[in-house]
Order: sequence, then structure tokens, then C-alpha cells
Amino acid sequence: MGLFDRRSRNGGDPKNYKLTAPSIWLFGKSTSGKNVNEKTAMTLAAVYACVRVISESMASLPLNLFKYNGEGGSDKDREHPLYHVLHDEPNPEMTSFTFRETLITHQLLWGNAYAQVIRNMRGQVIGLYPLMPDQMTVNRDDKTNVIYYDYKVSKANASLNLQAGETVRLEAEDVLHVPGLGFDGLIGYSPIAMMRNSIGEGLAVEEYGAKFYENGATPTGVLEHPGILKDPEKLRQSWQKAYGGSGNAGKTAILEEGLTYKTIGISPKDAEMIEARKFNVEEIARIFRIPPHMIGDLEHATFSNIEHQSLEFVKYTLNPWMARWEQSMDRRLLTDAEKKDHYIQFNPEGLLRGDLQSRNQAYAVARQNGWMSANDIRRKEGMDLIPSDFGGDRYLCNGNMVDIATVGKENK
Repeated sequence: MGLFDRRSRNGGDPKNYKLTAPSIWLFGKSTSGKNVNEKTAMTLAAVYACVRVISESMASLPLNLFKYNGEGGSDKDREHPLYHVLHDEPNPEMTSFTFRETLITHQLLWGNAYAQVIRNMRGQVIGLYPLMPDQMTVNRDDKTNVIYYDYKVSKANASLNLQAGETVRLEAEDVLHVPGLGFDGLIGYSPIAMMRNSIGEGLAVEEYGAKFYENGATPTGVLEHPGILKDPEKLRQSWQKAYGGSGNAGKTAILEEGLTYKTIGISPKDAEMIEARKFNVEEIARIFRIPPHMIGDLEHATFSNIEHQSLEFVKYTLNPWMARWEQSMDRRLLTDAEKKDHYIQFNPEGLLRGDLQSRNQAYAVARQNGWMSANDIRRKEGMDLIPSDFGGDRYLCNGNMVDIATVGKENK
């Protein structure tokens, strides 16, 4: 079955449907006067950097399907169709990395991530296709209390007999929906929309700086002439051509016919433009819960704290995202029978690894106390395993450690 195969179109009585999507009033102009939406926000360097850091970090984490083995542990279920979908290819057009990076970007900007779920005859997931959040509307039927999804097709598709602008109705079981923080637990609201004033301020400061350099990197001034000019506009254009723009910065001005130049503006330092831009970077990082050093702001970073900040990024930024995604995927992508003995999980160990000396010390303690074998350690380091015949899977401990209950009994 392909994209939009399981669907209905504009069916049912619209009177029975209740909209649960977020209100449109959240979007629009900020108090700075700048129009803020998902696309304009991404033109701000700090927003682009935050979205990129989180989406790429999440997309790079190993994602696997596990099955309980009945011995108190679990193993990767590589034979299940869903394993290939999550780990390798969610659809013929995307890798797992690209798919997750795209959906997490949607979630960071729009507050929701959507993908259509394609199943085989057994009900097992064999494909996932991203859906644009700005084309999706989530509704609830007042009579049946069932949630459904209306998706507006942006381009015509002759093979699927779909027209541009046509609405396709998808059942809840056919949509992987990962909502962000929201009011009702069903729909996430857009961080961009909620923080539009902070982002709008950043856009305004950035535009101010660009205009400053466009106008010659000098304060606004006045040319005074002792007489009456017949064509003042011509003089202004001539001055702008000779001394305007960042390429003409520092040129010596030549004044004729008694012209004098007086500045009436203030310098960028006095206006604290640079400080405002620095503060806005910190503000954007605060919105996305990103350590500033990860988006290029090293002002408060030191050699001693930068590693701890990176670990905090994994614990306090990525961990909530991983839990949100894992639970949503378990709920939607596993059948009721599979939920009893399967689960989906990210593996963030690679991001939590410390420096080589710290890892070796931790491995030494684990090895000497008998709860890690040589092969357990080599698996974590991505090294080839030692054959079992050479003791790679043996668990060892120090010989001077004995059970306290046996102390002194051997001498009696």
C-alpha cells in the first residue's frame, strides 16, 4: 500500500467535527513589527543553529526495535519489518537519518510532527512518510469522540487521482503524531509562535545592523550648505554613491562650496547593538534549551564546564525528546500483541561517553568487580570482539574479595 492509499475524502457530516488544532492568533507580527513565522524564524542564525543541533543530534542516535528474550533481557529484533523501517529506510526516498531530522525540525518549528503509517496485511508497519504540519488539521468527532486527521494536498498527483488543495482524511491509526508541549496533550503549540516577540526582536536587531552597514557604517548626518541648493536630491545621491555602503567605509570626504557635515546620530556602541545581539542569542538558546556554546556563543564557556554542559544537553534537552518519540512510536507503530514483548528505544550512549581516561577508569572498575566482560567493554567502544575461546565473555573479579559470611570458616 502506498502513500494515501488508506484514506477517505471529505466524508461525514462537518457539523459533527470539532477542531482541536491550535488557534491561528498565535502567528503574525511581533511587538517589534517583524512578521514572525516558521520560515522567517529560520533566517535568524540562532534559531537555525538551535534547530539544527537538536534535529541532527536526535537523527544521529541509533534507533532500534527490541524484543524481550524471556531471560530478563532483550535483543534487537532484526527480523521484524519495523526494524528496517526505523533503523535503515522508512520509505524508498529517505534514510532513517533524513526522515527523523525532517520530522524533528517540524516539531521544533510547528510543535507537531506527522507521518503517514503504511502497513502490510498483518498490520505491521512497512513504511513511514513525512507530512507537512502546516497542511494538517486535527479534528475530533463529537458523536464518536474519535480523532481523525485532515491533510491538505499541496500538489496534484495524477497517479493517486488527487487535485491540488484537495483534503485527504486519515484515520488516527494511520498517522504517527508526535506532539510537543501543548495545552490539551493532543496538539503541541509552536515554539516559534509562542516566542515570536523574542524572535522578532532578533530579526529587528539583525536588520538594523545590516542597514547600518548598507548606509556606510557611519551615523546619520546632515550636509549643510551656506546658500540655497537648486537640486538637493542630486547632492544626496552623489554623496551616497561616493561614501555609502560598507565598501566605502573610511574614505575621506571632500566638501566643496562651503558644505559642512554634522553627525546627528548615535554610534552602534552607544545603542548597544552588539550587546542586544548577544542577549538575543542567549534568549533563543534558552527557548530551545541549548547550551550557548553549542550554537557558537563561547563567552561563558570554559574548558572545565563545557563537557558538563554537553552532558546536560543530553540529559535535559535530548532525553525528553527521546521519551516523547519512543512512547509515541510504541503507541502507534506496534500492534497490541507486539506491545507485550517489543519496544522501541534510542541509544544515547555515544553522546554520554566521557574522555578516554574517564572511560578507562570506569571500565576498569566494572571489569574488576565482575559485572562487565572484556567483550561488553569492546562493544561499547565499537571494537571487534574477542572469541569466547580466548575468554572474551568471561566475568572476572579480584581474588581477595570473599563473602563476608564465610570469613574465618576455612580455618576452623
